[in-house]
This record gives sequence, C-alpha cells and structure tokens, in this order.
Amino acid sequence: MAVRKMVGPALAAVLVVAATTYVFTAPYTRIAGVRIGGKMTPPPADFTAAFQRNVGLIKTGGFPPFVVHVLLVPFKGGFVTATRPDGGYWSKRASAAPDGYVRAGDTTLAMRATEILGEDRLPYLREWGGPDLDRRLSGGVIVGVSEPLRDFQVFLWTPR
Repeated sequence: MAVRKMVGPALAAVLVVAATTYVFTAPYTRIAGVRIGGKMTPPPADFTAAFQRNVGLIKTGGFPPFVVHVLLVPFKGGFVTATRPDGGYWSKRASAAPDGYVRAGDTTLAMRATEILGEDRLPYLREWGGPDLDRRLSGGVIVGVSEPLRDFQVFLWTPR
C-alpha cells in the first residue's frame, strides 16, 4: 500500500524534471523548445556585415510559443527564411502572429516576419537558395523535398 502512495508523487517529480530540462536545453539542441535563449541585442545597421548564413532559431508570436531551427540568410535590413509550402507550423505562426524573435549565434533580436508573395520572392529565394539555385528554380526538386524551390514560402524578418 505504501508503494502505491509513492507512485503519484514520484511520477509528478519525474514529469517536472523532464519538463524543466526540456525548456532549458531545447535552445541548445536540434529539437524545438519554448525558450529561445541568447542575449537580447539592438539590431545592427547592416545585417550582411554582422551575420553569416547559418542555422538559427526563430520564435514566433502566439501560442504555443515554440522555437524552431531555420536557415537564416542575412539580407538588406534583416534575415530571409524560407520553407516548403506545406502549411508547416512555423510558417503558419509567422503569418498569423508575425512579431517574434530571431536568434543568430548568441544574439537574439526582436523581429517581425513579412511573407513575400508572388514574383517578388525571387530575389529573396536567390539569396536564400545559394549555389545551383537557377536549376532548382526552374523546376528541379531538392532531394527529400517534393516541392520545387520556386514554390517555397519566403519570409523577410526585419527589426521591430
């Protein structure tokens, strides 16, 4: 009987430790979390000089406030991100609640996402896509992805 009384509190303790570990370690691993980490910093005058093309973190507004890993490409006053047009989590959140945070390295910036639509996406996709982009824009498919790059959703993140 004593063992049955201890199971509930022990299970609760395990869940609290697991949740706390998840919240505080997720920004440093390849899984989504709820805490973005980094040091809040004012935006630089020139993003292309201050940052390199690299995987970073974004945390969109709204609920749930998950942090996700994305490729951040510095571009004219902000960052360019892109995603498959499959209605994924972060693109929905960026469209519905565009005020969020971007973390590049140890720097965290308060940013706003603006979806770029139509043919206006091409300069941003050219920057984001990197080498061999023209072949992929002309209909080539990225390995492991069913949609051509020209169909990707593009977001420009600018300081707010």
